[in-house]
Amino acid sequence: MDISVSPSQAQNMLVRAIHADRPTFLWGSPGIGKSDIVQQITDNILPGNNIMIDCRLALMEPTDLRGYPFRNPETNQMEWSPPVDLPSEEFASEYDLVILFLDELNSAPPSTQAAAYQLILNRRVGQYQLPQNVRIVCAGNHQTDRGVTYNMPSPLANRFAHINMSVDFDDFMLFAVNADVHPDVIGYLNFAKSDLFDFDPKNAGKAWASPRSWVRGVSSMLKTTGFDQADLQEQKAEIAGAVGDGIAAKFVEHRRVSEFLPSVDDVLAGKVKKLDTKLNSEISAKYALVIGLAYALNETFQSGDKKVFKSEFNNAIRFSYDNFSPEQVILLFKTIMTTYKIRFNVRTDMEKDLYKIFSEKYTKYIV
Repeated sequence: MDISVSPSQAQNMLVRAIHADRPTFLWGSPGIGKSDIVQQITDNILPGNNIMIDCRLALMEPTDLRGYPFRNPETNQMEWSPPVDLPSEEFASEYDLVILFLDELNSAPPSTQAAAYQLILNRRVGQYQLPQNVRIVCAGNHQTDRGVTYNMPSPLANRFAHINMSVDFDDFMLFAVNADVHPDVIGYLNFAKSDLFDFDPKNAGKAWASPRSWVRGVSSMLKTTGFDQADLQEQKAEIAGAVGDGIAAKFVEHRRVSEFLPSVDDVLAGKVKKLDTKLNSEISAKYALVIGLAYALNETFQSGDKKVFKSEFNNAIRFSYDNFSPEQVILLFKTIMTTYKIRFNVRTDMEKDLYKIFSEKYTKYIV
């Protein structure tokens, strides 16, 4: 399985598979967001009232799927009690679709995989039958990912449509900006894109950088009360626990320099027109400011005050021309136009001298 797709492409493929009632296996390294994609599809993309049931098969026994055997005193035969983790007909009837997400399937013991095989192949196991509106999505890590995995039986593997998902920086940025990930994380990663994901199966380290560790680890830490008051050694140790020692050291240094950044509000108000000279060589800090400006402009745009937006927009563009590299200016425009979907007329909303520079230097990269 050599063809890899980005998270957004995997999402599109999963949606089509769910509509076609085709069991799908999503492959990918730890921490790249496999379960998050299935949850997002369930909550925000599929029409209707839906729910995802998350079953971690690596933690389950065969009886968790098949049910527990008991003797029926009336028939003197062995029967199976229904499994509590799987949706009953009564439960499923409350929703349009139930997504049964069998995570870590290839990390489950062979006996549990055998029970899952019956469920996936026949939509039943023992005396339990899957309701008609249940769709099956499975996921797991590659055997090369240093996790505990078992070979998947060929008949089971042949039942799936397989999707091999990889990390994609642009997809992550689109998610991060909309998910209110801390601006320092976004700014740093725009500078050090390779640090988004540095998982190496041959490395025995306990922590590594991944989309999950940046969002649920670092970004959450930065928003925690008291974190900014801790000394640098404490901060570095906490961040290292999420993304590893080397990246933590670079990230903390990035934040230290970021304190010289001007207030976003002052830039948009036209009060600050030049960056502190200490930041001339600090590329990551400038990227953080780019994202901060775009975020603030979107808030003004959403308020509906067109006059204030036009003023702040022009101040932000003028500031970016004077202080940012062409790549950073392009990022500002693309974040405004693509991520936040802010619509403006470059001829009427942009001041003439700014529009002239835009048309000469940036149009071919942005429009």
